[in-house]
Amino acid sequence: MKKIGYTLIVGVLVIAGYFIEDVLRSSNIQGKNTDSSVPVLEIEGFNYLPTSTTQQIVKHNYYTLSYSEKHEQSEWVAYQLKSSHVKKNNFKRPYFEMDPGVVTKSAHWKNYKKSGYDRGHLCPAGDRTFNKKAYEETFLTSNVSPQNHGFNAGIWNKLERKIRYWLKKDKQYYIVTGPVFENTDTTIGIEKVPVPTHFYKIVLKYDSGKSKCIAFLIPHNTTHRNYREFVVPVDVLESKLNIDFFPALEDDLENKLEQNRNTGFTL
Repeated sequence: MKKIGYTLIVGVLVIAGYFIEDVLRSSNIQGKNTDSSVPVLEIEGFNYLPTSTTQQIVKHNYYTLSYSEKHEQSEWVAYQLKSSHVKKNNFKRPYFEMDPGVVTKSAHWKNYKKSGYDRGHLCPAGDRTFNKKAYEETFLTSNVSPQNHGFNAGIWNKLERKIRYWLKKDKQYYIVTGPVFENTDTTIGIEKVPVPTHFYKIVLKYDSGKSKCIAFLIPHNTTHRNYREFVVPVDVLESKLNIDFFPALEDDLENKLEQNRNTGFTL
């Protein structure tokens, strides 16, 4: 009886701990998202958003996403990146939170706990260091996918840093990134969040007469290989994912940029 009683007490304490942590997280995220003074980034007249296969588009202050309830993660995250967005600020890393903007509810952060996978950012926190609220907004579970640590800290991180290096010259990009699932049966957590087989990233510089574009499709089991090996035409991604990227582009320019593997970036 004493053993049973002790087990019950431990169980109650564990459940209470989770409940308290959820309450604290909930109050924290509500405080971050109800500030009407947070400025929305201007897109300067160009609609850079792709089409959505899920019809659940969530617009945050500093990026937009299309959420896939089936996969409990975004099919794409899209955002504008300027050179002024990348600054050296030592913000405190916040907790990951569920996304209150996702009507069907985003994946719970507990799915990732002790899963063996990183919470891999889609819109990187490093691209939103110009503003504390912008930085914190990247720590929503709708903005992450399960990533092997070697991938997240390796080839994916190197590509993100390379894009920031390009940004010093080009000043402004439109970026779309997301997971790909090809016959995957690996999942994590109680919600069975699927682990992607690949990740993609598209970088567009949209400028009158000087537009250029490059896209990457990188296998998730890749860690130390060079991202240069995985450049693909945007058309390949559109066919694979049934998504129309940058549909607002003029037709001739869209065809030129999306049919080629690389239209001007120095690898």
